Amino acid sequence: MIPAKANPGVQIQKTSRNPRLKSTVIGWSFVIVAAVMICLFYFYPMIQALILSFQSGTGANLSFVGLDNYARLFKDPTFIATVKNTMIYLAIQVPVMLLLAMFLSVLLNDKMLKFKGAFRTAIFLPAVTSLVAYAVIFKYLFGQDGIINIMLVKTSLIEAPIQFLTDPFWAKVTIIIAITWRWTGYNMIFFLSALQNIDQSIYEAAKIDGANAFQTFFKITVPMLKPIILFTSITSTIGTLQLFDEVMNITKGGPGNSTMTISQYIYNLSFKYTPDFGYAATVSYAIVIMIVILAIIQFKVAGDKND
Repeated sequence: MIPAKANPGVQIQKTSRNPRLKSTVIGWSFVIVAAVMICLFYFYPMIQALILSFQSGTGANLSFVGLDNYARLFKDPTFIATVKNTMIYLAIQVPVMLLLAMFLSVLLNDKMLKFKGAFRTAIFLPAVTSLVAYAVIFKYLFGQDGIINIMLVKTSLIEAPIQFLTDPFWAKVTIIIAITWRWTGYNMIFFLSALQNIDQSIYEAAKIDGANAFQTFFKITVPMLKPIILFTSITSTIGTLQLFDEVMNITKGGPGNSTMTISQYIYNLSFKYTPDFGYAATVSYAIVIMIVILAIIQFKVAGDKND
């Protein structure tokens, strides 16, 4: 009796499937825990907050109100004031901070500069300080009897102390100075790392062609830094729209509501005023919508082809 011949195609298919299945199982075993945690602590709260934004009330007394909370946004003078304040911070602080970070990164990338490591560390250190601690320090520095006013009076630059914390204009200036001081070094690191990846032969060729430092910066450095400029502008926009700690600890949103941000208003709606978690969730999703719109605008302005 002649034994039946085995089908070689079946054997090859089985042996080829096993390694693929094994690699798939191993791969998922590495990421499954992280994936579950991300879904549990990120996506689930986001969905719950979205559902909550269509409700009103507290605790077990929540009731569905549809789009009433979103319609309320446009009639809420406090929300409108916080949006204006936040946009002022965004329009002034973010460009100043990014330009300063780019300028410092170019200076610290100079091969002839000595003690570059010490300078880089000193400028980056504010980014690792405690948000609350540095905000409290700025509150005392810019107080009526703070060292800033004392120095300005003693040098005869001003006759009377400036009300940095109680005047609406100067309170905003103080907040802008504080967040610029903290985040400039953080963004500088991104620009510095990008500069170190630019081929130095490009600068050498530009120098041979007679380009000066000004032309080299705007014709070579800035275009080469375009992806980092886009990245830092988007992350800085997100951070500014979520600004909370500095305002809460330096001015508490005052005087009046002249420095209050959207994030602080969400906190007040949830824990300071009569709790209205549904409307607070609506305001938080207003931030999400603004971030999406501003990010799209920044992509379009930058001319990114992958958006």
